[in-house]
Amino acid sequence: MSKTLEALKIKSISGRAVPVPGNDVDTDRIIPARYLKCVTFDELGKYVYYDVRFNEDGTPKDHPFNDPKYKGASILIVGRNFGCGSSREHAPQSILRYGIKAIVGESFAEIFADNCAAIGLPAVTTQPGDIANLMSVVQDDPACDVKVDIENKEISYGDFQISISIPEQARSAFVAGTWDSTAELLSAETQIKSVAAKLPYNSNFK
Repeated sequence: MSKTLEALKIKSISGRAVPVPGNDVDTDRIIPARYLKCVTFDELGKYVYYDVRFNEDGTPKDHPFNDPKYKGASILIVGRNFGCGSSREHAPQSILRYGIKAIVGESFAEIFADNCAAIGLPAVTTQPGDIANLMSVVQDDPACDVKVDIENKEISYGDFQISISIPEQARSAFVAGTWDSTAELLSAETQIKSVAAKLPYNSNFK
């Protein structure tokens, strides 16, 4: 396996967490449609949750992403059916560009979860009671370290350890470092060139 794929392995994510309660949070709430007109995804992080974070005059609202105690959090805790609505890939991109490395929720819209997997952003699920406890612990202690173990399918925080679920195809891709299809393709550059050299239309059918 190439060093590129080795570097892309995601076996676990550790850090502080930010809880954003609520169910059926759709992609328009995650990233408003007016911010989809972009050439690259690089600047989308500043617009995540924008309309529920800021008033029309730009002043901040009461939202966890605006709360200094959650600044620098790398794990997002959400509720049920997160990422529903349109299938815009900008939604997980904005979350990732903000600095979130993993999302823990009760459930995710299928396309949203697939879009997350495609960019190396694990979206894992656990039981409602476990979500409630995790949110409560983090709200009481924002400095609490949370570890999302993709390889062993569990989360540990404080004195707690809970099981998580993630589609096996996504879990295997994260652990093996093959979630980035472009990087996986480039890792086989030598073989690709070898095959290409044998194709008659690459040598004027000689």
